[in-house]
Amino acid sequence: MPLICLVRHGQASATADDYDVLSDLGRAQSAAVGHELARRGLRDPYLVSGTLTRQRDTARLAADAAGYKQPLHQDASWNEYDHLALIARYAPESQQPRPIQDLLDHALLGWMRDPGAADGETWAAFVQRAAAALAELTAMLGRGRDAVVVTSGGLLAALCGALLSLPHESVVALNRVSVNASVTTLAVGASGTTLLTFNEHAHFAGDRGHMRTNR
Repeated sequence: MPLICLVRHGQASATADDYDVLSDLGRAQSAAVGHELARRGLRDPYLVSGTLTRQRDTARLAADAAGYKQPLHQDASWNEYDHLALIARYAPESQQPRPIQDLLDHALLGWMRDPGAADGETWAAFVQRAAAALAELTAMLGRGRDAVVVTSGGLLAALCGALLSLPHESVVALNRVSVNASVTTLAVGASGTTLLTFNEHAHFAGDRGHMRTNR
């Protein structure tokens, strides 16, 4: 039974000019999750990431730490939504100042309930893109190979929500608690793909607790 480890990227640079760059902590988180993946003894893992810089760099740092020699494949189907664009569109200015997470939660619900977003992807199209990427990956794995996918929290929440048939509010709740460089594990069987674990981050426990971040 193939396993798919979905890894959320390490912490990005929220206060920098370019958000899509790993922070120093994000780079350390990426190495830590790589060591965790190595501990799991995955079978000849197929490595893939989205094309965003923070996703690609997390994948490379994790692969180096894990000792993986397989090539890294890049697929834009695993890319995250533009959270700043969503906040600008769906979170009214009158609600500011508020924590960025509160604004994002509000914007996500607005996006999910908008069936005809004219500029960019609708929520339904985003979920469909994520599901199609997962289906393509599972079809190529076969029985003797696992996979590691480095993506982002919103896409992870969307996939988990689809697998569990969750309402919008629950998908937003999953997204809110997603930990940087956490691992969500799927099992691929004859009856389909099953969510085994969500948001595993024991590799940031104990004396590594200071490495645990959500944003």
